Amino acid sequence: MNDEKYHYLECGLDDVYLVNGFERKESPRGLSIAINDIDKLHRAIGEYLCLRKKELTGKEIRFLRRELLMSQSTLAHLLDVGEQTVHRWETGKSDMPRAAEALLRLMYRKDTASGVRDQLNRIADLEDEIDHKQQMIFELMANRRGEWKLAA
Repeated sequence: MNDEKYHYLECGLDDVYLVNGFERKESPRGLSIAINDIDKLHRAIGEYLCLRKKELTGKEIRFLRRELLMSQSTLAHLLDVGEQTVHRWETGKSDMPRAAEALLRLMYRKDTASGVRDQLNRIADLEDEIDHKQQMIFELMANRRGEWKLAA
């Protein structure tokens, strides 16, 4: 048995290493790697990416999008940006805004679309509550020929 870590580049990320849960096999075509329960491994990687505080890199954005089985076009539509914008985020040509990154993490962490919908509805309800508490109070300015302005 070989105790050497396996540099798992096949997931699309540069910094993932496996200490176990894989087997090296010799085949007629050369050395091959068999990874145990790859779906759970990818879920663990995705959860780690979503829970840490560091901003997502382009490759990490791509990894999460692919794990969500979304095209760049679908993610762009959900985030109300252009498909090229998603492409630029994933290639590292521009940074993903924090709000979009938070929503991507939220989408990944929730197991179902209804979970995401519930969270977004809670946010919308909070926004409605805040809007109802705000009053717009205007005053007529006597010294400016009848101009109205927001009262202090």
